[in-house]
Amino acid sequence: MSYYSSLGLSKEPFSNSPDPEFFYESTEHKAALMRLLVEIRLRRGLSVILGDVGVGKTTLSRKLFQMLKERSDILFYMIMDPTAGSDELFLESLVRTFNIRDQIQGTPSILDYKEAIKKYLFQKGVEENKTIVLVVDEAQKLNAESLEILRVLLNYETNEYKLLQLVLFSQMELLPRIKEINNFFDRIVLKYVINPLDEQDTHDLINFRLRHSGFSPEMKLFTDDAVSEIQHYSQGYPRKINLICHNALRTLITGNKTVIDGSLIRDLVARSLI
Repeated sequence: MSYYSSLGLSKEPFSNSPDPEFFYESTEHKAALMRLLVEIRLRRGLSVILGDVGVGKTTLSRKLFQMLKERSDILFYMIMDPTAGSDELFLESLVRTFNIRDQIQGTPSILDYKEAIKKYLFQKGVEENKTIVLVVDEAQKLNAESLEILRVLLNYETNEYKLLQLVLFSQMELLPRIKEINNFFDRIVLKYVINPLDEQDTHDLINFRLRHSGFSPEMKLFTDDAVSEIQHYSQGYPRKINLICHNALRTLITGNKTVIDGSLIRDLVARSLI
């Protein structure tokens, strides 16, 4: 029996999978999401969301997808790993992502790929008046050739709006690289850095995930001291918070305890279990 079912929970509360149903709207995450929606709605082009590993960028991207996928006026695409060894391979991945490979005959050249993408953007964005959103997760993996291709795609526009709404979710290392690319950095209409959570948000995140897993709100599973210790050892990074809480709940069950307190968290740290 899994630990969460023995606690009366209906699902795993502290999984590190980017489930949008477990998207906790901290002040910063909510601000980033709302600003993204505005820029996409206005079709202004390039948005960049930055943050360290484990701060919640991928979950934010999945939440964005969840909010937009049902809209008939929006075409949403996502590249989860943009690693490509050449500009041709990256163009090919874009063609597959946009599902337009069948529009290219024979063995395509780089020019064929570019023309197919350009035709697709104008057909959907102008003739059908669709908003085309391309999200690139782990954008720090984009090489110089791929970034140049994306820069060119951002050139496609009408007098009123950009045909491609490009959202890059990346670690901080991307920032100095795009600053060096002419006519790329100045195209960014939204640049937002997501910082780690403070202690209050850490407390609220833990309770939010427990509630969404079916835990009774009358019960207190994590003491205030435990939350303080979790904040200290995680430094407010959601991925680390989830890992600590997962191991703490598992220890709670196997150790026949009824509450997670600060000493339990410190013991986990001492035994290098988090």
